[in-house]
Amino acid sequence: MKQVIVLRTDLGMSTGKLVAQACHASVEAAYSASTDAIAKWRDEGQRKIVLKVSSVSELTELKDRCETTSLVHALVADAGRTELAPGTITALAIGPTDDRSVDRIVGSIPLL
Repeated sequence: MKQVIVLRTDLGMSTGKLVAQACHASVEAAYSASTDAIAKWRDEGQRKIVLKVSSVSELTELKDRCETTSLVHALVADAGRTELAPGTITALAIGPTDDRSVDRIVGSIPLL
């Protein structure tokens, strides 16, 4: 079991902003997961992998693939209170779910 968090690197977000967006995505996706999936993920150490993409289109393509395969996911749009314009899409979390299901979606996307 794992959760993958994909962040946009083309926005020039500060380290703190990147971390905050990753956390927003992680929590939102976890809220969408089943109780059984959360329990198993917690028992296995709540593994999280953080990846990077360089455009909103890459992020939305991943989101579409999650929807097609019915994977738990959460797409995050910024509120616009600090560094970014309101509604800027910043992150996507996939899972927690089994490793193979996530790997089919993220493929060879590089680590952040």
